[in-house]
Amino acid sequence: MQVSIWEKESFYAPKDVVIAGSGLVGLWCAYYLKKHYPKVSITIIDRGIIPTGASTRNAGFACFGSATELLEDTASMGEEKMLELVEMRWLGLERIRKVFKDKPIDFEIAGGYELITEQDEIQKKELNARLNVLNSVLGKVINKKNIFRLSDKKIKNFGFHQVTHLIENKLEGFLHSGKLCQYLLQLVQAAGVTVLNSIEITGHEQIGEHVVLYTNQQIHITCSKLLVCTNGFAKQLLPELDLVAARGQILVTSEIPNLKFTGTFHYDGGYYYFRNLGKRVLVGGARNKALEEETSSEMITTEKIQKELEYFLSKYILPGEEFLVTDRWSGIMGMGPEKMPIVQKISDNIFCAVRLGGMGVALSPVIAEKMAHMMFR
Repeated sequence: MQVSIWEKESFYAPKDVVIAGSGLVGLWCAYYLKKHYPKVSITIIDRGIIPTGASTRNAGFACFGSATELLEDTASMGEEKMLELVEMRWLGLERIRKVFKDKPIDFEIAGGYELITEQDEIQKKELNARLNVLNSVLGKVINKKNIFRLSDKKIKNFGFHQVTHLIENKLEGFLHSGKLCQYLLQLVQAAGVTVLNSIEITGHEQIGEHVVLYTNQQIHITCSKLLVCTNGFAKQLLPELDLVAARGQILVTSEIPNLKFTGTFHYDGGYYYFRNLGKRVLVGGARNKALEEETSSEMITTEKIQKELEYFLSKYILPGEEFLVTDRWSGIMGMGPEKMPIVQKISDNIFCAVRLGGMGVALSPVIAEKMAHMMFR
């Protein structure tokens, strides 16, 4: 198909910035670039019909980390880096609520919780001591007291089985990630950003001071700066990056007439997570039951993980309840040897903001603004 002069001089015209990926990071980057540098011309290119990857295929959590996950992060990466990550996540959630009102994106501070089960064998005294230490250090970046606390009395009210302790965090909740992407898309398009869907960037080449992008549509697009925001798929464009694709699987049940809980919940260091969707239950994770198999960019569900999620539901969350699974899907995250995202200048003309570690909802506004200034400071 030949390209008309009208198309060449509008949709496919050379731009100051081309962003690869129209997920949350790509959209927030476009938002902050336009906010701080309104004259910059921007095109976003995505190979999907809509944003996929993880942005519209996650669990819709508005969280900054479960207690045991943060304690494990402190042990593995040090207190300073753990606090830096938590602060970015916390600020990111605050920024979402500054840009958007809660209702349109179904944002609700419904409470966050973490389950400690019988097999975890953590005594109450020891758990309280750990939470006191964690609360003390988190207060430095969140400026709140008693962020995590034991709420064991709610276990029975929620109807959970074989759960010995429940850690509550009143600062967390959930949102509708699909609506968040939709409203972000409308914002950036209203600011003059061009969005091209169903076009895959197959390669890029620096020619002089510009980057030429080659696509599966046999259309070449030129830009002064390329920003890669394809997260778990980023190695396809930048193979030198230290990240791997990681699949996260999810299922949703039919309505549970007497569902007793609301909020967002974590278990096993954040590897399992669930929440209510009205009277339905969304549950995801269990990636640690097959880490090698789930280190994949193939967006499918597998029988092994789906059965594990159903077992988890039946054993701990909905004991004795009958339910049907109405929806199953997977999303692709970007992981690495450490949890810090990659926000990096690759060359004078190429940049990337990737490896969100499953926390893209919270992290993306903060790293996007950082990237916007990195590109044009």
